[in-house]
Amino acid sequence: MKSRSAQLALRLDAALPDPDARWRDGVEIAYLGGRLILRLDTDRRLAVLEGANLHLPLPPAASSRQIRDAAEAWLRQAAAQRIGASIERQAHDLRRAVPRWALSFAARGSWSQSHADGSLRFNWRLIEQQPALIEETVGRALAALPPADVTADLWAMQAA
Repeated sequence: MKSRSAQLALRLDAALPDPDARWRDGVEIAYLGGRLILRLDTDRRLAVLEGANLHLPLPPAASSRQIRDAAEAWLRQAAAQRIGASIERQAHDLRRAVPRWALSFAARGSWSQSHADGSLRFNWRLIEQQPALIEETVGRALAALPPADVTADLWAMQAA
């Protein structure tokens, strides 16, 4: 097999798109089945969602990596809040204890995983999907958990 010339390799490598290049002021990102517009705003101390605009506390000269990190940090926090609230609500409706859970940062795989120890793991990118899909995913994950041990509660009820 022939190796390519250094000049040709340079041109081919230069043609590769930079995956971080899309992260800039005004770019749209997925959120709850819709789109948010990123706004760089040095007047802010924290990332703030106002309507369809996510204001990030970054200067206009921020690198694409800084913008991506700030946006994804906000999205992960939003995912933790939304998924956590759904777990608590649905566990309460099912009359079971709220299971231990965590966010997953895997690039591939399913939206949720149930573990034999009764814990759950949800991909943080679930926040990009519509709220109904988030609720359904949480419901399926809770249903896949082993049944709750009710014997301790049964004896507690008889003693009372």
